[in-house]
Amino acid sequence: MVTWRRAQTVLLSAPGMPVAKIAEVTFTNSDRIRDVIHNFNADGFDSLYPKCTGGHPKTFTLPERREIKKIAKSKPAEHGLPFATWSLDEPADFLVVEGMVDDISHEGLRVPLREEGVSLLRIRTA
Repeated sequence: MVTWRRAQTVLLSAPGMPVAKIAEVTFTNSDRIRDVIHNFNADGFDSLYPKCTGGHPKTFTLPERREIKKIAKSKPAEHGLPFATWSLDEPADFLVVEGMVDDISHEGLRVPLREEGVSLLRIRTA
């Protein structure tokens, strides 16, 4: 998903769309858009792919863990996102796009959330 979002940013910038408009369309902040475009100009298509190392999930710093928990406990609408609840993929993408963490998979997100006692599952009744 990260690759797709980065590619989308580059494609929108190609015809000269302003950074502010790209940020609005992609629900991302302008600084992150500039970073993606700058990295693409410097490194080409390689910059679109996350630098995942595989293996054991990364250990997050205390500030990163706090930010992960804060985002997971918030509502997507509070961040201008067009959905009612988080799945595991959405907050992981949001945290990366907003630059709060360098990289995180949905499985990598599950570990710190479990350790913090946060569940994204909502109980639904009929």
